[in-house]
Amino acid sequence: MCRNIKTLFNFDPPVTPEEIQAASLQYVRKISGLNKPSKPNEAAFQAAVEEIADVSTRLLFSLATTAAPKNREEEAAKAKSACRGKIRRVSRDHARGR
Repeated sequence: MCRNIKTLFNFDPPVTPEEIQAASLQYVRKISGLNKPSKPNEAAFQAAVEEIADVSTRLLFSLATTAAPKNREEEAAKAKSACRGKIRRVSRDHARGR
């Protein structure tokens, strides 16, 4: 599975608070190296997610562009196709002993 933080700016319909929260959680997981924090780290982890979500929200709603909004379904299909291609290449290379 391809798990990346996704671009959230300039989509139609616009980004939702849930998407911003999910991206913030993914970011904190990535930089901390923790999927689920231990009890002593839980408060700091959750505070970081909330702060990043707040800053991300302000950023996304303050940005401007002249580009047409991207279509969510089209972008999701492109990402899925790219992920499948990457998996096929890795599988092929593995089978060849690379």
